[in-house]
Amino acid sequence: MASPGKRRDSKHRVLRRGESIRADGKYQFKYHVDGKPRFVYSWRLEPTDKLPAGKKPCLSLREMEKQIGYDLDSQLDPAGKNMTVGELVARYVSTKTGVRSTTKQGYNFVQKILEQTEFSGRKISDIRTSDAKIYLIKLQESGRRYSTVKTVRGVLRPAFQMAVDDDVLRKNPFDFQLATVVVNDSVTREAITREQMRKFLKFIHDDNVYCKYYEVVYILFHTGMRISEFCGLTIRDIDLERRVVNIDHQLQRGSDMRLVIQPTKTNAGTTRRLPITEDVAECFRAILEDREQPTVERIVDGYSGFLFLDKEGLPLVAMHWEHRFNHMVARYNEIFRIQLPNITPHVCRHTYCTTWRGRE
Repeated sequence: MASPGKRRDSKHRVLRRGESIRADGKYQFKYHVDGKPRFVYSWRLEPTDKLPAGKKPCLSLREMEKQIGYDLDSQLDPAGKNMTVGELVARYVSTKTGVRSTTKQGYNFVQKILEQTEFSGRKISDIRTSDAKIYLIKLQESGRRYSTVKTVRGVLRPAFQMAVDDDVLRKNPFDFQLATVVVNDSVTREAITREQMRKFLKFIHDDNVYCKYYEVVYILFHTGMRISEFCGLTIRDIDLERRVVNIDHQLQRGSDMRLVIQPTKTNAGTTRRLPITEDVAECFRAILEDREQPTVERIVDGYSGFLFLDKEGLPLVAMHWEHRFNHMVARYNEIFRIQLPNITPHVCRHTYCTTWRGRE
C-alpha cells in the first residue's frame, strides 16, 4: 500500500518520480539530458487510458517514459529526436563546406522544395521508412520529375544518416532503393544521328536569324566540350597556330547569380589540351574576328577575354545557350515535316562521344 505522502492522479494512481499533472489535466514527465531539464506531455498516463474528447491521439506518458529510458540507455538524445526534417537538412547542409557553387545551388533547391511541404515540419523521430517512401511518391504525383525526386532523396538520405551517426536515430528511413518506390520517367538525352546533325547544322547555317550561332553549334558537335567549358574559354585559351584549345576551367553561375570559375569535372580535364580540326579552327577564327571589343573587359576570378558577352559585358553562361538551342530546334520543327528530337549542348557532346570520336 502506497504511503500517504505519495502523489496521485484523479484515479488514485501513484505518480512516479518526474511525473506530475498540470493545471489543464495533462500529464507531464520531467527528465534531464546533459544536466538540462526536458519535458514530455500526454493526455493519458497509461496506454489503456481513454483519450479525452477532442484531443489528438498520442502516446501515453508511460509509453513515452519507456521510450526515453530506452533512448537514454542506448545513449541516444531524445531532445535531438525532436528536431524537424527541415532543421536536420539545414544542419546537414551547414556541414558541407568547400563544395562547388552548383552543389550549393542543389542544396538550396532541395530546401525550397521541403519548405513547400508539411514533411519539413515533422519530427525526424516520427519518420518511418513508409513515411519516407510516401513522401517521395507524393512528390512525383504532384508533378515533380524523377530527377527532382532523386535529388531530394539524395539530400535526405545522407542527412538522416548523419542523425544515425550522431546517435540521435537508430535507423535511416531513407535507406532504400529509389527505383522500387517511384517510376523513372526521365528521358535519356540520346545522341542524334550524323544525318540529323548535318540537317540541323545546314538549317542554322542558312537561317537569317540563327546563322550567327553556327560556329558555336559546329564546335560543340565536333569537340565534345561541355557547355560550361565552352563558356569559360577566353581568347588566350585558343591557339590557332598549333590548333589546340586549352580546357582547364569552366564558367558557372551560382544560385546567387554570381559568376565563378571552377575546375573542370574530371581530373583528366583539369590539364586537357584539346586538338582541333582545321574546320573547328576556322569556326574559332570567325568567332574571334566577330567578337566586339568591350569598353571594359569583365574579370571573373582572374579570367577575362571571354568569347561571348551579353549586353552588360558579362560572359554568357550555359543557360543562355540552352535557351538558344531550344529556339533553334523549335524553329526547325516548325518548318520541316520530319521533326528533330530535343537537341541541347549536352546532346552535342553525347553525339560527339558516340559518333565522331574514333572516326576522325
